[in-house]
Amino acid sequence: MPTQKMSFLVPLDGSRLAEVALPAVTALASRFSAHVTLLHIVEQHAPSTIHGERHLTNIADAKQYLDGIAADLRAAGVKVEGHVHEDREVSVAQSIFEHAQELSIDLVIMCTHGNSGLRGFLFGSIAQQTLQRGAQSILLIFPHDDGSAPIFDLQHILVPLDGTVVHEPALTSAISLAQAFASTLHLALVIPTLETLSGGRALSGMHLPTTMRALLGLSEQEAGEYLERAAEQCRTAGVNTTIEVLRGDTVPLVLGLAERLQVDLIVMASHGRVGLDARLAGSVAPRIAGRVSRPLYLVRAKAAATKDVTDSTASR
Repeated sequence: MPTQKMSFLVPLDGSRLAEVALPAVTALASRFSAHVTLLHIVEQHAPSTIHGERHLTNIADAKQYLDGIAADLRAAGVKVEGHVHEDREVSVAQSIFEHAQELSIDLVIMCTHGNSGLRGFLFGSIAQQTLQRGAQSILLIFPHDDGSAPIFDLQHILVPLDGTVVHEPALTSAISLAQAFASTLHLALVIPTLETLSGGRALSGMHLPTTMRALLGLSEQEAGEYLERAAEQCRTAGVNTTIEVLRGDTVPLVLGLAERLQVDLIVMASHGRVGLDARLAGSVAPRIAGRVSRPLYLVRAKAAATKDVTDSTASR
């Protein structure tokens, strides 16, 4: 059981959909002795309704709303306070990031809806923008089709890796979560096939297919060795761990593996790229966020790039 105390930031807009994040807040706060700050940001030019409900634009109403949510969380044993940011903001993502920095927040927990949204790999998602600005970690909770909140009980956690130190902060976070929930970690690494290569490597594969197939085969072996080392780190921490090397296109394979294993959470590192920047970089995290229905824990990747032991996966 982890002993470190953490601090969480939970943005709420007053809608029932935003409250989908609250079961995860309660489950995590109890295990990490976390202090929770509920945040409502008064937006400039805010719509009068959001998700078919009245949008909280009045400061007094927002404070009363947060007080009610805080009372429920305190009844569940959570240390919590509410904060209404009264200056009307244009950028919700920037305001979330600034509050996270000011309050030394370890984790931002939020539902995936909002004016910009995440579905369909839309440009400018609030979560990705917040991560891009420098937030350390964001937990995204997806509501059920009927708008209800999923149960947050982590029995199986999937961690897609790419063989670089840059993305290993995801593994560190996943180990802490697995210790807290007595979860099994599933580590995966995707090696492309000749048909799923992109960029300059795809061109090389067209001209030298035999050589490229041999290189990809070697990469698969190195990937297995890399995952074994990562798994040993997890097992040393007392976490049950499995590994799997996959061949093909990263996003559908990761989503398929999550479905096959019935995982309760996907943990991965991201640089927080959004929109066209993400498309040009081939970023994996926002593409997965646009298609996944399971909770997604995004950890900010390290800034310094290092050579991928497989040289196979685009930056996330």
